Amino acid sequence: MAFGIFIHRTDSIYDDSPAERYQFPSQYLGRVRACLGDWIVYYEPRKVMDTRGYFAIAKVQDVISDPMAPGMYIALIEPGSYLDFPNPVPFSDADGVIERGVLNDAGRISGRAQSAVRQISAADLDRILERGFEMDSEMLPRTDLRDQMGFEDEPTPFQYGDEEERDRGKYFDSRIVRDRVFRRLVLRAYDSRCAITGLKLINGGGRAEVEAAHIRPVEANGPDIVNNGVALSGTVHWMFDRGLIGIADDLQILVSRQVNDPSSVRTLINKSGYLLPPHRTADRPHPRFLGWHRDNCFKH
Repeated sequence: MAFGIFIHRTDSIYDDSPAERYQFPSQYLGRVRACLGDWIVYYEPRKVMDTRGYFAIAKVQDVISDPMAPGMYIALIEPGSYLDFPNPVPFSDADGVIERGVLNDAGRISGRAQSAVRQISAADLDRILERGFEMDSEMLPRTDLRDQMGFEDEPTPFQYGDEEERDRGKYFDSRIVRDRVFRRLVLRAYDSRCAITGLKLINGGGRAEVEAAHIRPVEANGPDIVNNGVALSGTVHWMFDRGLIGIADDLQILVSRQVNDPSSVRTLINKSGYLLPPHRTADRPHPRFLGWHRDNCFKH
């Protein structure tokens, strides 16, 4: 097994869905197969407008031939393994290039940096993860959860110990870690504003009262990716989870015929009648997840 870097662009010509699949040509087959069962990092090239650099981690579950595209292959992503970095990591910073493996013997960036799929050392992976998951107060578990888990004093920043003591799986599989990362990313994308009501409420402690809702729930293999999330106030979140509110592919807000007081519900919806989306196109709800919610949750 080996760690890898997979280059992905939001305007990619490939049939990618980072939390589910990564399409690639045969020239990278050996490199992708080497990553089976292990972690890969997604990277967005610097020439992409508003690039996020290294922006997410995921685990490769399987590699198959693409039945719809001869000569192409698909890396299937292990369900529940994808996770965006709360802090996207640039290609380089004040200390130089983050991914040291792209440097040649003279210390210059080599052609290896242009490879859409490439192996990465454990040291480079850890360097990226340490920057991508630097913790702050917004990322830490709430006090009641910390007490339940036995946290003492203030949690330390994200870090690994010696190589033999590292267990990335436990950290990235933790539902508490994933929930707080997902909340931070969704609230950031929606500017802490409910996408249906348009309200942006902040409590006395400076905490946003909006919640990060999964469109396709985790229990139904919904990934922790921003375009499977939407920022909703508590009441609206409750209605969305119970199928009383849905969202069309064009982001029109739908109200179920089974709502007992539709006129009151409609007063909660912002005047446009459409979801108020994030600025970044890639963060907007994906039609695949919206369709799943309409087919499996929404009460028509």
